[in-house]
Amino acid sequence: MTTPFYVSPQQAMADRAEYARKGIARGRSVVVLQYSDGILFVAENPSRALHKVSEIYDRIAFAAVGKYNEFENLRIGGVRYADLRGYTYDRDDVTARGLANVYAQTLGTIFSSAAEKPYEVELIVAEVGEAPEDDQIYRLPHDGSIVDEHGSVAVGGNADQISSYLDQRHRDGMTLAEALKLAVESLARDNNGGERSLTAEQLEVAVLDRKRPQQRKFKRVLGRQLSRLLESEGAAAEDSSAAEAEAEDSEE
Repeated sequence: MTTPFYVSPQQAMADRAEYARKGIARGRSVVVLQYSDGILFVAENPSRALHKVSEIYDRIAFAAVGKYNEFENLRIGGVRYADLRGYTYDRDDVTARGLANVYAQTLGTIFSSAAEKPYEVELIVAEVGEAPEDDQIYRLPHDGSIVDEHGSVAVGGNADQISSYLDQRHRDGMTLAEALKLAVESLARDNNGGERSLTAEQLEVAVLDRKRPQQRKFKRVLGRQLSRLLESEGAAAEDSSAAEAEAEDSEE
């Protein structure tokens, strides 16, 4: 009788984590930023049918990278959890923290189970509050851990470089146009430090807008509105450069 091949639990977990990380790294990144009136979600996603960013409940949204079928199953489960809890108790009892805990339990159970492969997904759950200090953003890696984020966060293939870029440039009180410009600039950077050009057709953009009078704060930014926001930032940059050039000429 042959001796079964032995793999230590530590090595098995390390192999599963590496497998999940490689799957996530193949996906295009998603960026989430706080701005003055809410929370902005920007994903590089040319598809108009397969969304990376979605509404979960009144003030809660969901973003994900990785295998679409896996994070779509998680999204549907989150919507069912939120609807059931809001109906059974109260709408205010549905929170991003509660939803993040549910996702953490699901991902952690799957990751530690030897009977199935780990999910190749990384999630962000965000809830907009009455004021910027009440906003909540949680990042959930493949192993089910929960990371409480503030200001900005990126997940996906180039997340480390994008997060570093955002940390250096993000500030409190940014307008929607300023936050969108920063998000697009961060997504356009490649691993070698170069920059690509991203158009409105290549982006999926949504916001949780605390100023909306409706109970549901989620809104997709599409078409002309998205193009205007991108163009307004480009025009503002040109005006700023022209003003600087005039100032330099006057000094001379």
